[in-house]
Amino acid sequence: MTQINNIRKIHFISIGGSVMHNLAIELHLKGFLVTGSDDEIYEPSSSRLAQYELLPEKTGWFPEKVTDDLEAVILGMHARQDNLELAKAKELGIKIYSYPEYIFEQSQNKQRVVIAGSHGKTTITSMVLHVLKFTNRQFNYLVGAQLDGFENMVKLSDEAPLIVIEGDEYFTSPLDHTPKFMHYQPHIALISGIAWDHFNVFPTWESYVKQFELLADSIPKAGSIVYDETDDMLDVIGQKERTDVVSIAYNVHPNKIENGKTILITAEQGEVPVLVFGDHNMKNISGARIVCERVGITDEEFYSAIQSFKGASKRMELLAKNDMTNVYRDFAHAPSKVGATTEAVHEQFPDRTLVAVAELHTFSSLNKEFLRQYRRKLDAADVAVVYFNPLTIEHKRLEPLHEEDIIKAFKREDLEVFTKAEDLKDFLQNQNWENANLLLMSSGTFGDIDLNALVEDIVK
Repeated sequence: MTQINNIRKIHFISIGGSVMHNLAIELHLKGFLVTGSDDEIYEPSSSRLAQYELLPEKTGWFPEKVTDDLEAVILGMHARQDNLELAKAKELGIKIYSYPEYIFEQSQNKQRVVIAGSHGKTTITSMVLHVLKFTNRQFNYLVGAQLDGFENMVKLSDEAPLIVIEGDEYFTSPLDHTPKFMHYQPHIALISGIAWDHFNVFPTWESYVKQFELLADSIPKAGSIVYDETDDMLDVIGQKERTDVVSIAYNVHPNKIENGKTILITAEQGEVPVLVFGDHNMKNISGARIVCERVGITDEEFYSAIQSFKGASKRMELLAKNDMTNVYRDFAHAPSKVGATTEAVHEQFPDRTLVAVAELHTFSSLNKEFLRQYRRKLDAADVAVVYFNPLTIEHKRLEPLHEEDIIKAFKREDLEVFTKAEDLKDFLQNQNWENANLLLMSSGTFGDIDLNALVEDIVK
């Protein structure tokens, strides 16, 4: 370990990533001297880095930033294998970590909980963190969204005995094609469901499923695997015999809906009102409760805490409402997420017209071969809308898509398809919003539409 004047120095290659910039901020707050580079940094990363004086003065790669007094370099997924700063770090023999490797290094002596799955992992992780904070436990964490009451998305303290990690199945770094979650070596792993995603990395269903099987098989003796038994493939993985590993299945938490509000039905705590809704969130609550139980939280504590859980940022986020209309935004982009989220809003408000808009923005969703996975995923909507930007397809070097391709893939003849953001905005502004809800689903920005202004027009 190299230290100059007792200051530990860390350099981030690709500091603008959602987890990378949060990790950089956390190390800065712990007293490290943090530097970083990136060739593009977007909001909110740029503002948050600037707040802590960590935003690089210029975008680009600068080998001179990599010096022999660095303790380590942390390499983000966005950087390429031929990155100049990476080459300099190798030349100087500096320790190079991906962020999952670094998180593991900092948590080897802690109980490690990993929440994985194609959908729901951010929400379940957020639920567990909310309960732990509500009950005044000491814990570390890594989560993929901004949460109410949490300053940062990463926390690494020396004294916390527990760390809860949202585990991603995507590649670790340009140098390491292992799924990120394999680096954490969890004592408790929850897998929320398996639905094919990341078509560019896992070109077959079998190759995608295999990653979750590897995670389950990596659980050490005396460990636990928690899984959604309603997922057929996951049920097979969960029930597989593993020596001295406990398998715990969960399902939809018993509940009822009254006047648009969801109420949990429990054996010991009676009726418990919650702010989230939909079968997928009722399963998320069941999974989170089991994880909390495994780390010492009682049911009484759990149900007291979960009542105030509002959800993670952009996960079924209520943007605005009036007496006749609710407008929701959700990060849903994969087929399973689009289907579950649309169904949830329909079931919560069965007497309201549902206008559901899905943006195709990711590599998988814009791939003509993968597109068929969206078949009937918008059937629960009364008015179904898809938006995509042809320039995004060009940027990703994919085969062009046409309106008829989208309609055929979604298996819905009345599907409205837009390729211009202004046309989509006009369409939504001209809908009748009396006794109707709007659901916006995307990991993108709907062509940079001013959503605040649009929502204000709809609910005014």
